[in-house]
Amino acid sequence: MATGSRYAGKVVVVTGGGRGIGAGIVRAFVESGAQVVICDKDEPCGRALERELPGTVFIPGDVTREDDMGALISETVRRFGRLDCVVNNAGHHPPAQRPEETSAQGFRQLLELNLLGTYSLTKLALPHLRRSQGNVINISSLVGAIGQSQAAPYVATKGAVTALTKALALDESQYGVRVNCISPGNIWTPLWKELAASTPDPAAAVREGTLAQPLGRMGQPAEVGAAAVFLAAEASFCTGIELFVTGGAELGYGSKASREALPGTIPS
Repeated sequence: MATGSRYAGKVVVVTGGGRGIGAGIVRAFVESGAQVVICDKDEPCGRALERELPGTVFIPGDVTREDDMGALISETVRRFGRLDCVVNNAGHHPPAQRPEETSAQGFRQLLELNLLGTYSLTKLALPHLRRSQGNVINISSLVGAIGQSQAAPYVATKGAVTALTKALALDESQYGVRVNCISPGNIWTPLWKELAASTPDPAAAVREGTLAQPLGRMGQPAEVGAAAVFLAAEASFCTGIELFVTGGAELGYGSKASREALPGTIPS
């Protein structure tokens, strides 16, 4: 099948689509022949991508505002007459924080963005996806499955996104709607650069992030985009799955302690 015909005639909404992983997903769907609605609260980035990529439309919106998401779905269907795929990509990874440095308010705000935003848009899109027997793709994270130090709220929100994916897959299978998620590992994005820059030694943070993968590099947004198109266009017998796009970062047995310990000793 030619690249430009894999998802031709389909309509896709991508949240957080203005840059990073979201932009990689937008590009991949455009290359597959789809018409893509870019949703982002960063209007300059969204408008720039809309100008660059024929076949895209930018609709500004904040996923934490249900009214914005309702307007996004209504305007998409008004313009294109259908909706085939929703990619819930919008999210945030705060800088490293020890548990005692976190706050309930910060946790609530992260839940609103990373989890409730995914829930709200999916709920609003479902009537249209049921008509088209479309699909939902949630962008979770590898750390939702394996954990991450100094990131308890983020890990909790992403683990919940994966669990939500599985529950929705069960509910929506009767309508022919598939719900899957992608869990990326270290993907080289503006957010990754910002997180590295917030550390005492950015170069060391990037080196550590690179060496976490057996493949010896970080992933690219285009590789997450390719996985999303696969789930939407070809994975017709897959629902409720978590697709790792990680370069093998979860594999292998190795030291994870912060200090050396003698074999067989019990910490006091």
